[in-house]
Amino acid sequence: MAAGKLTQKEAETLYQKSQVSRTRFLAELIHAGTVSSADVAHTVSTVFAVPLLDLDAIDPQRLPKDLLDSKIASTYQVLALSKINNRLVLATADPTDQEAAEKIKFTTQMGVDWIVTEFDKLSRLIALHTQSASESLDSLTARIDEFDFDGIQLEEPTESSDLGSSDVEDAPVVKFLQRMLVDAFNMSASDLHFEPYENYYRVRFRIDGELREMASPPVAIKDKLASRIKVISRLDISEKRVPQDGRMKLKVGQGRFIDFRVSTLPTLFGEKIVIRILDPNNAKLGIDALGYEPAEKERLLHAIGRPHGMILVTGPTGSGKTVSLYTCLNLLNKPGVNIATAEDPSEINLPGVNQVNVNEKAGLTFAVALRSFLRQDPDIIMVGEIRDVETADISIKAAQTGHLVLSTLHTNDAPTTLTRLRNMGIAPFNVASSVILITAQRLARKLCPMCKELADIPYETLLEAGYAADEIDGSWTTYKPVGCSACNNGFKGRLGIYQVMPITEAIQRIILRDGSALEIAAQAHKEGVRSLRESGLHKAKMGLTSLEEVLAVTNE
Repeated sequence: MAAGKLTQKEAETLYQKSQVSRTRFLAELIHAGTVSSADVAHTVSTVFAVPLLDLDAIDPQRLPKDLLDSKIASTYQVLALSKINNRLVLATADPTDQEAAEKIKFTTQMGVDWIVTEFDKLSRLIALHTQSASESLDSLTARIDEFDFDGIQLEEPTESSDLGSSDVEDAPVVKFLQRMLVDAFNMSASDLHFEPYENYYRVRFRIDGELREMASPPVAIKDKLASRIKVISRLDISEKRVPQDGRMKLKVGQGRFIDFRVSTLPTLFGEKIVIRILDPNNAKLGIDALGYEPAEKERLLHAIGRPHGMILVTGPTGSGKTVSLYTCLNLLNKPGVNIATAEDPSEINLPGVNQVNVNEKAGLTFAVALRSFLRQDPDIIMVGEIRDVETADISIKAAQTGHLVLSTLHTNDAPTTLTRLRNMGIAPFNVASSVILITAQRLARKLCPMCKELADIPYETLLEAGYAADEIDGSWTTYKPVGCSACNNGFKGRLGIYQVMPITEAIQRIILRDGSALEIAAQAHKEGVRSLRESGLHKAKMGLTSLEEVLAVTNE
């Protein structure tokens, strides 16, 4: 009125209408259209001393997408412009809307600073902003409704709770997650990574040891997707400040389930979630599928056929140690044998084996579990990892008292495993009398048989890689990756590279006199044990993998 844009009668009519409908006078004024949006914005900016902004000067593509939930933005007609420290800068046509301010403060746990804008421009920009986000998700899930989900479903928690909220049960998010899990399984991925960043969100699969970006959903779904995963994994959806671990299960056919191990990690811009695919069929592939050479396979089978002793599998994280151990357990799993395992956590469910998850917070450590196993009349014990001297000491004593013990260590190769045990404080005579075989392993990408090509590698390069001079006789050649529609940049699947070292009497004597890893390696080489590099070079010579891949995974 003071600005001359509204008569006394019009003002009174709008005021009465706002009282009847219990809305704000300014909201009625904006929606009535009696005064132009530009005039309302200028007047409100002056009266309430709030900065004025022309949204035509804003590039919609540069607006942050993850500061405010799209539902709140649409409901209260506000638009997030930026974040300064712990305060949100929001565009609105009505800075007197206390309900919107309180809701946003409660939801985001941040303060609110208003910027006044013209209502019609604000509405158009909000619609465009929310539509682009929904279209992005729709494009990712466009084929999901046509996808045959018959017999494929996530196992829901059985506990009754308030998990059916719209945030968690949002249909596009549920379908998107299910499709990602099915795609990862069908593509033989080992892990899924859901990664939030400041202005984008991505989903990556680890396929044949390499991470590949598979989807880039809108940032706005990151909290809903995290909540959905946490609900299915029976995690606390309200706790976002500390890492959590859980499991979930996907039914992929009649009576067939795939387990997933879930790990959440709070990051700067939300929770990163990594899902490990645990297919129990991997443990039932058989020892031939692991890629052991005939001599290596014979040594391993001889060792696991022994009534007592310790077998160690070594290698870095992700080198296939667990699959190797479970392949051995599957061979040993017979009705007349009592097998117990302690893992952190148990990755593969094997019926007939007593599996225990260690829980250090609750006091159930590897050492405590091992002591309990020895009172359970075991024949075979599997320890997920020897991390400390106490676990190593109990494992070795179990191996010396009539039990077959299988475990893992993080060492570079087989000879250094023995010196690692010595450095942990295990006496030489205990190491020599208990350890019967050590297998070091790596996983190398396998060349695609459909598109691999002959590689013209110079004689000097082959010699430098580790081939013997008399071995490079021209009777064989290496191959290189090319890439086709059936593979991943020239590779498809992975194969094992192994160093299988039995502990012979000669190696025992070196251990007893506290010999070095170099002495042990030299003696093992005399006995026909290939090093990891030599084993990898043999795989390249057979045309199973490339020389570059061997050099990369057996970096000596």
